[in-house]
Amino acid sequence: MKNKKELLRAKRHARIRLQMHGSALRPRLVIRRSLKNIFVQLVDDAQGKILFSLSTLDKEVKQKFASSGNVKSAEFFGQVFAARAKAKGITKVIFDRAGYLYHGRVKSFADSLRKGGLEF
Repeated sequence: MKNKKELLRAKRHARIRLQMHGSALRPRLVIRRSLKNIFVQLVDDAQGKILFSLSTLDKEVKQKFASSGNVKSAEFFGQVFAARAKAKGITKVIFDRAGYLYHGRVKSFADSLRKGGLEF
């Protein structure tokens, strides 16, 4: 059984997901965080496909930070993700925080995505 915090987060995510639908023009950006890493995907819900995914386990992020479970690494990871998404031609997204509260690593990641040129 999951702990109570995780159950509440899953309920929040299910409630949020009812109103969010990504498309090829504006994919849904889903964030998943663990204690040590952050995982992000761009999803086209119309076709049920993942367009692009990246995590802090990527070489570029791992070389710069020993531990990826902090706000500074989340901010750098946001810049890297925004640059790679723009290289693939994606500039507008729908930000799905997956039930996580909008503070700390999630907020830092989102702010650096906006600085990197993604719109949401």
